[in-house]
Amino acid sequence: MIILNPWAFALLPIALLPFWLKGHQGQHYSWLDIIPEDLFSDRLNLAVKVIMSLLLLSIVIALAAPRGADEQVPRVGKGAQTVMVIDRSVSMDHPFAGDSSGHVAEIKSAAARRIITQFIDSRPNDMMGVVGFTNSALYGIKITTNRDAIHAAIVAATSPSLNQTNIGAGLTEAVGLFDNIQSSGSRAVILLSDGAGKLSPRVKFLLSERLKSRKLSIYWIMLREPGEPSIFSKEQYDEDRTPNSIVLHKYFQSLGLKYKAYEADDPETLQSAINDIDSREKKAIQYRETIAGYDYSKVFMVAALLLVLLMLVIKNLRVYE
Repeated sequence: MIILNPWAFALLPIALLPFWLKGHQGQHYSWLDIIPEDLFSDRLNLAVKVIMSLLLLSIVIALAAPRGADEQVPRVGKGAQTVMVIDRSVSMDHPFAGDSSGHVAEIKSAAARRIITQFIDSRPNDMMGVVGFTNSALYGIKITTNRDAIHAAIVAATSPSLNQTNIGAGLTEAVGLFDNIQSSGSRAVILLSDGAGKLSPRVKFLLSERLKSRKLSIYWIMLREPGEPSIFSKEQYDEDRTPNSIVLHKYFQSLGLKYKAYEADDPETLQSAINDIDSREKKAIQYRETIAGYDYSKVFMVAALLLVLLMLVIKNLRVYE
């Protein structure tokens, strides 16, 4: 049993007040021997003190808020263990390229927040974690089933930050989240960015070892900037002039893991990419749901209420001879 407010036990001595205090009701007699013995009243008086003491004791224990231990309940459903790795660079607050009508397109971060939120809500059995990144990784939330925590982390991860894109730090942090949870079914990293920083050989090696050892699937949704070359381009570049996004795409392909890349030029293609990931990552998954322990304070509050009612009955009790 867990006590949430142990300080309340300092009030326990008040339960003895009914035995310390004496009532002033009754009549005055000049000679006590003329008062007939009344065992019923004496016993009733003692009962009142005991009931009052139990009433005060119940209130004190209720204030202490005793709870049962949380229980881990195994569940089985369809879904995946995923970590969303979201670019928080300033460029994510730019709109998509727009459309031919000349209307300004939706802001990329706003579209990402809206579509990812829908994705999360449509997968109630998924366990999800969130990592943001700019010049460094920004921890969002561990892999969990707590939807409120995941939503809050998504809002934070789609807020503006610095004008840098350190994808290596974000991916490294995301992979590390899988170390703290038992593998169950499908496990995937979903990278959402509008650019790709350069990975050093050391980061490439470490990231490759960690991704392979955990057998993670990788999904990359590339939100293209206007005029940016496609990561699927067949154009030949000099080694030193190859765009970072194409270099990263080829690096993911070389890992030998389950990998799928998408390009999104507008909210519709971003939605299409998320829908495709949703259809690919629906496998049997085992997870544990935390059930909060029973709140015993309710029991003591009900007991206190019943004792109050009993006191009211005794208060209006009369014996006629």
